[in-house]
Amino acid sequence: MSFESAFVSQLLESLRQNFKNPSSQFLPGVSSIPVTQKVLDAEDYVALVESSLKGWLTAGEYHKGFEKGLANYIGVRNATFVNSGSSANLAALSALTSSKLGKRALRPGDEVITVAAGFPTTVNPIIQNGLTPVFVDIELETYDVNIEELRAAIGPKTRAVMLAHTLGNPFRAQEILEICKEFNLFLIEDNCDALGSTHGGKRTGSFGDLATISFYPAHHITTGEGGAVLSKSPLIRKQVESFRDWGRDCYCETGVDDTCKKRFGWQLGDLPFGYDHKYTYSHIGYNLKATDMQAALGLSQLAKLEAFVEARRANFKRLFEGIKTLDNIHLPRATQGSDPSWFGFPITIKSGSNVTRESVIQNLTSQKIGTRLLFGGNLLRQPAYAKIERRIASPLGITEQVMSNTFWVGVHPGLTDEMIDFMALQLTEAFNE
Repeated sequence: MSFESAFVSQLLESLRQNFKNPSSQFLPGVSSIPVTQKVLDAEDYVALVESSLKGWLTAGEYHKGFEKGLANYIGVRNATFVNSGSSANLAALSALTSSKLGKRALRPGDEVITVAAGFPTTVNPIIQNGLTPVFVDIELETYDVNIEELRAAIGPKTRAVMLAHTLGNPFRAQEILEICKEFNLFLIEDNCDALGSTHGGKRTGSFGDLATISFYPAHHITTGEGGAVLSKSPLIRKQVESFRDWGRDCYCETGVDDTCKKRFGWQLGDLPFGYDHKYTYSHIGYNLKATDMQAALGLSQLAKLEAFVEARRANFKRLFEGIKTLDNIHLPRATQGSDPSWFGFPITIKSGSNVTRESVIQNLTSQKIGTRLLFGGNLLRQPAYAKIERRIASPLGITEQVMSNTFWVGVHPGLTDEMIDFMALQLTEAFNE
């Protein structure tokens, strides 16, 4: 289907002129304050409509533009667009198991250091690839890995480190990168909650051999469902793309044939010479591709990312100032040398406090203020992980404390100063009762 350009231009301009975000007066205790929220404007909807009218629904021009813009923003060589942040984690770690990496390829039984206090899909790819997760504890207030325990956990089977920047707060990326270089380990950054954060002046996602991003509506920018894998090595990027694209050996872009100029000139595996390269598979892969409509929305959102990041930082600072005098909680602390693009505002109730997390959350909920726990708490206590092969390299005392006493509230760009102040007031009242 095709549309005349004049009709398309008129339609898109009408959309721009008539678009209005729903707005309503904030009524404290009546209006909801969501813990996360997407922020879309007229240009986002224009991008979605314009891309759909072009009728190219799989990867196309927007797809390539979004990948390039994202890589440039982070400061890495390549970005590979996929259908979710979870898929990004799966494709990233799976790529490191490829035989095309030679002796460095991860093999079943190899160990990957991570933490239990996080989201499942940082850990799941380790298990799904037959690797062994090694768990170490985190720090209170930063909620990131304890780097001294990470170093102590390295053993003869350790081959990689896979960690998330918790709630947008960067882990000590440069120090961990130096440890990984010292022991010849791969570093995979789960940057899904931290787009726009910096550590030592460099953007998170630019330190590891691979990094991942999520574009779920709760995150810093959205493509609806969507994610990306960031990479520096062209060799590793090819393996990421292969696992994303059914495991095929061919690296032609969608709609393109014979990029290698010898489509019928390969001899791989036990296939006959000349078997079509487009239907030759070097990995047991998946279909993790995203659409061009998603990429078009991503490009529109990317143009607003810096404004979103600054709003998150401003909201975090305002809330911090509003509750900093409370003495029965641990306030969040940015990792030294970092400037987080905060995903949320974590709060841990001090041990021995006569206030419980349940009572605080109930009070906030009664005032329509959204809350979340710190993801899976201690994942090793979750039913899904009861019988997995693992090594626990250090006592998980802080992880246990976070599981029992930590929650977080929102700081997303959809919040107003009035909402932030109301949250601060309700938190103060809840902790002073």
